[in-house]
Amino acid sequence: MNQHILMIEDDSRLAQMVGTYLGQSGYGFAHAGDGRTGLDAVQATVPDLVILDLMLPDMDGLEVCRRIRTLEGARAQTPILMLTAKGDPMDRIIGLEIGADDYLPKPFEPRELLARIRAVLRRRADPTPSSTQMLRFGSLEIDGDARTVHLGDKPCELTSYQFDLLLALARRAGRVLTREQIMEAVRGRELEAFDRSIDVHMGRIRAAIEDDARNPKRILTVRGVGYVFAKQQD
Repeated sequence: MNQHILMIEDDSRLAQMVGTYLGQSGYGFAHAGDGRTGLDAVQATVPDLVILDLMLPDMDGLEVCRRIRTLEGARAQTPILMLTAKGDPMDRIIGLEIGADDYLPKPFEPRELLARIRAVLRRRADPTPSSTQMLRFGSLEIDGDARTVHLGDKPCELTSYQFDLLLALARRAGRVLTREQIMEAVRGRELEAFDRSIDVHMGRIRAAIEDDARNPKRILTVRGVGYVFAKQQD
């Protein structure tokens, strides 16, 4: 069965172009022209990925992203690729912080959009392998099979990519990793341009798993190098 892409975008000409290109590449495609219609489509169809424009006529893309992440079941985990205005890093940072998996500035080349879609879907279909399926660090529990994280009895909400980043660090607890090593561990394939946003994802992970994200005890920054996951925790 073809993977199904939903594009929430008010520019119908752009959506038609993207739909034609993705259709030629073997993807199913649907288009919603505003946020409310898009949310209804996510509820009804559970797409494999959502391409979400930041600027919509009825609500902004950030609000749509927030609402998708509060839906029940698999819908809340739907990968989201956000389209942002070129040269506006704050929108991209906020989008990643509230749960977008990737971003792409407008205008964009269709080939780059396709590459990013494939990368996000590949991470979902082929997650980071784990030789130790259940990892425990004090009150933090990471289940590699179920792809869930709990801090005590509280579930930690992470995107698929953020889970993979956390798992890659946790499996190498005590070892300082550069950003490039972390990304290579997650993918084991070619690096992608958006990986410069890894620091934003780390901030999101800390907000989910740390008792105090401003004073982290689990994921530590090694200035000028990268990150280390602490072996000894509470």
